[in-house]
Amino acid sequence: MVRVAVMGATGYTALETILLLLRHPEVEITALTTRSEERPHVSQIHPQLAGRLDLCLENLSLEEIAQRSDCVFSCLPHKASAERIPGLLDAGCKVIDLSADYRLDSPAVFEQWYGVPHPDAARLGKVPYGLPELFREEIVGSPLVANPGCYPTSAIVPLSPLLKKGWIEPFGIIIDSKSGASGAGKSLKPHLLYCELNEGFSAYGVGVHRHTPEIEQILGKMAGGRVEVIFTPHLVPMERGILTTTYSLPVKPRTQEEILEEMRAFYAGEPFIRIVDNLPNTRDCRHSNFVNVTARIVKDRIVTISCLDNLIKGASGAAVQNFNLLYGFDEKTALL
Repeated sequence: MVRVAVMGATGYTALETILLLLRHPEVEITALTTRSEERPHVSQIHPQLAGRLDLCLENLSLEEIAQRSDCVFSCLPHKASAERIPGLLDAGCKVIDLSADYRLDSPAVFEQWYGVPHPDAARLGKVPYGLPELFREEIVGSPLVANPGCYPTSAIVPLSPLLKKGWIEPFGIIIDSKSGASGAGKSLKPHLLYCELNEGFSAYGVGVHRHTPEIEQILGKMAGGRVEVIFTPHLVPMERGILTTTYSLPVKPRTQEEILEEMRAFYAGEPFIRIVDNLPNTRDCRHSNFVNVTARIVKDRIVTISCLDNLIKGASGAAVQNFNLLYGFDEKTALL
């Protein structure tokens, strides 16, 4: 039985992580942390957990977390996560980080996009990116995994086979994404208030969204060289889900059937990637760890459409998938 702690246990991804771990036959949740000095019972923060988990959220030291757990899921905000993770690793814990702190390889790029120096810069570029479908061998045996962002997963999955094969140009790729409001987290923000969000649909972070360098970095690894994208996210008045459409220029003409066949071959045997013929709908992946992907040819451009649940495959489900890899469990455990 693996003893698990969840740091930053008040948010949406923490709740989804706890719900999944409660289904895991090899896990005992032993600690939930908060940066508050209060000790609320978990059911006060997440009423869904009443009668299912008898723990209080506590402001624990790194030593106390390490004494109580073998593996830590860090659901802390960016920067706060990297300030605590080195101490946990030194104490012998394995860590799955759901923040963006270890996704980028370059400290300079991190500082450029996040506006602060990285607290653990020497470790950047040495932490596996937690998308098992692409980096499974690097994840197995690693003490620390950088869980992917939700938007990046929705773009990286459909584009990777095409870039790896050299079928599309690496520049001028357009990524158009729509996300439910839970992707912005649980903190109070004016634009997420019901009266501001309901009956509206808007773009944000145009040209400056922090997931842009993450997407370009991973797609660059697939292409074997520099990749440049235009990424535009949109906020949709729904709770959860992401739908991403990409537009790219083929190196030479391809048919829709060729593209779908290549995608199926690339992800053959992957339990959570579904290459479908129909146009994906976010409902099809709701509360699941699946990514649904399809492709079309439109005016000599390759158009891919993908969808996923931003809180599951875009966050907590991927984290549990990585946990299973770290400990040698069936990758699908607690996820199907």
